[in-house]
Amino acid sequence: MSFVFRPPRLALALAFLAVTSVAVAAGDDLDEYDDDHDQARQAVEQGSVLPLAELLARTRDTLGGEVVGIEFEQEGGRYIYEFKVVMPSGELREVYVDAKSGSIIGSGRD
Repeated sequence: MSFVFRPPRLALALAFLAVTSVAVAAGDDLDEYDDDHDQARQAVEQGSVLPLAELLARTRDTLGGEVVGIEFEQEGGRYIYEFKVVMPSGELREVYVDAKSGSIIGSGRD
């Protein structure tokens, strides 16, 4: 006599819901980053901000670590890049750069 295990349908349904809800949440985050990219591209094309490559070249020595993440934001009427930087000590810091001038305008721990 052989026994075949069949998980209850409720468990399968719950597992499916868990997986799809995580996928939807991840998709929402990706949409936010897509919007950042589009907004940054438009601002560069309009001459409102410097290209990201130029900002990274200008600030690379000053940042003091490795850039592992970048966000593009508009705050108080100006565009700002938020660089997530891993310092040589392993500390994660956020460095805020004015996207038009390339000036570092602030930093803090993440």
